[in-house]
Amino acid sequence: MKEKLSKPNGFAFFENVAQLIEQARKHIGRTADLTMCVTYYELGRMIVEEEQGGEARAAYGKKLLANLSTFLMSRVGKGYSVSTLKNARQFYQVYNKSIRQSMLGELSNDENPTKSQAMLTILTEKENRQSMLGELNPFKLSWSHYLVLMRIKNDEERRFYEIEAIKQNWDYRWLSKQYAGSLYERLALSTNKENIIRLASEGQVVENPRDILKNPLLLDFLDLEENTDYDETDLEVAIISKLQKFLLELGKGFLFEARQKRFTFNEKHYKVDLVCYNRLLRCYVLIDLKTDPLEHRDLGQMMMYVHYFDRHVKTADEYPTIGILLCKEKDDAIVELTLPEGENIYASEYSLYLPDKSLLQSKLAEWIEEFEEEQAMRDLASDSTE
Repeated sequence: MKEKLSKPNGFAFFENVAQLIEQARKHIGRTADLTMCVTYYELGRMIVEEEQGGEARAAYGKKLLANLSTFLMSRVGKGYSVSTLKNARQFYQVYNKSIRQSMLGELSNDENPTKSQAMLTILTEKENRQSMLGELNPFKLSWSHYLVLMRIKNDEERRFYEIEAIKQNWDYRWLSKQYAGSLYERLALSTNKENIIRLASEGQVVENPRDILKNPLLLDFLDLEENTDYDETDLEVAIISKLQKFLLELGKGFLFEARQKRFTFNEKHYKVDLVCYNRLLRCYVLIDLKTDPLEHRDLGQMMMYVHYFDRHVKTADEYPTIGILLCKEKDDAIVELTLPEGENIYASEYSLYLPDKSLLQSKLAEWIEEFEEEQAMRDLASDSTE
C-alpha cells in the first residue's frame, strides 16, 4: 500500500511549486495543440494554392499529394501520409473563411490603429501567416476535435458543436458522441423557430424552460431493447442505475434530488417519478416517465404536481416549477389542446437508439423553410401597411 505523505514544513511553498509545474504541463500541451492546428492549416493552404496554380493536368493533383507524402516522410519522418495531407487540405478549405473573419475581427477591435494596420499587412504576406496565426490564436480546440468538426457539412451545425466543445470543455470522444446523437437537431427542433440561429452563434443558452428540452431525449445508454416489454418501473430503475449519464443527457445545470418523491394533498398520496433541480434556471424540474403513448390525463396529472410544488415546496426566490413528461410517443395537438397557455409543462419523446440523423436534418430543414416563408409573409404584410 502506498504510504500517505504527511504535510511537511513549508507545505504551502511545495504546493505552489507543484501547481506551477502542473500549469506548465497544461500550457505545453495546449501550445502543442495550437502549433499542430496552425501547421496543418498552413500546410492545407500551401497544398490548395499549389493545386490551383500548378500544372494544367488533371493527374497533377492526384500525384501531388502522393509525391509530397513520400518526400516529407523521407525528409522529416512519419506522420505525413496522403490521408494526413488530405485532412490538412480539407481543414484549410473548411476553416479558411471563418479564420480570416475571426482574425480580421480581432484586428479591427484593437485600440492601437498603427499596430492593427501593421498586423493586417503581416496577415496578407504569405511568409508571415503562420506566425500571425500563432499570435492571434484562432484555434481553441485540438487537432482531434477539428478532425470531427471539419466533416460536418452544415456551417451552422459545425459552429454550434465548436462553441459547445469550447464552452463545455468536451474531449473529442464526447464531441463525436454528441454529433452522432444529433444534439444540434434535437435542440433545434425543441426550441422556438426564431431561436434556431442563436444555436449557431452562441451554442445552447439556458434562459427559459424551453431551452432545456431535447426532442427526442437520447437514452441509448440504458441498454433497454426497443422491441422488448418494459414498464415505467423498469425505465426508472435503468435511469437511476445510469444517473450520471442521464443528467448529462438532460443538459446543463441539472441536479438530482429524489425518485418517487412522495407528497400528500387532501389526505391522498402522490408520487413524482423523478425530481431534479436546475441551478441555471433556479427551479424544480419534475419528470414523469411514460412508456405508453401520452394521453391528456397524463398532462393533467403533471399539472397538479407542478402546481403543488409551486405552492408548497418552492421558495419565494425560486422560479416556477417545470414539468416534463418523458414519453415514448406524443401527439403535439393533444398537448397543445390540453395545456393552458403559459403552463410550464412540456412533453418530450425519448429514444433508446441513435436517431436517424438524416431524418432529423430533413425535418429541421422543412421547419426552417416554413419559418422563412412565414417571416416573408409578415414582412410583406408590414410593407403593405406602410
